[in-house]
Amino acid sequence: MAGVKAKPRSWRYANSVSWKGERKGLLTAKHRPPLEIATPADFRGHEGIWTPEDLLVASVNSCVMTTFLYYCAKADFKLVDYQSSAEGIAELTAEGLAFTRVVVSPKIVVAPRSARDQAESAIRRAKERCLISNSVSCQIAVEPHIETSEE
Repeated sequence: MAGVKAKPRSWRYANSVSWKGERKGLLTAKHRPPLEIATPADFRGHEGIWTPEDLLVASVNSCVMTTFLYYCAKADFKLVDYQSSAEGIAELTAEGLAFTRVVVSPKIVVAPRSARDQAESAIRRAKERCLISNSVSCQIAVEPHIETSEE
């Protein structure tokens, strides 16, 4: 049909990391505040700084929430509160160190009481459709550009 715009079939998300000495770096992305990152203290890194492991678990947790919010809006019921904690378990496997499980534990409050079934359906769909949860076992491509310095 003329004049009807096709929905996009792909999206891109980009960021950069700069090494800042020791086992630390700075994560940046366009229109986002920078985030200091580091190797976890468990692996001779730094306490009190976000790690890739923290960010992976946080990504699953926040994606479940935002996906849930999408299904809440579609179902048009009142969400009173949403609080969620998440824990990732990393273990040494035959393939090496890997996350073997992430547990997301949301606490959801809705109104009225009759919205409970809608909330259960929305969180079930969020679990099934969360982009990050559906991606954590995906292939990772590493395409380095290596330069040398004369220092």
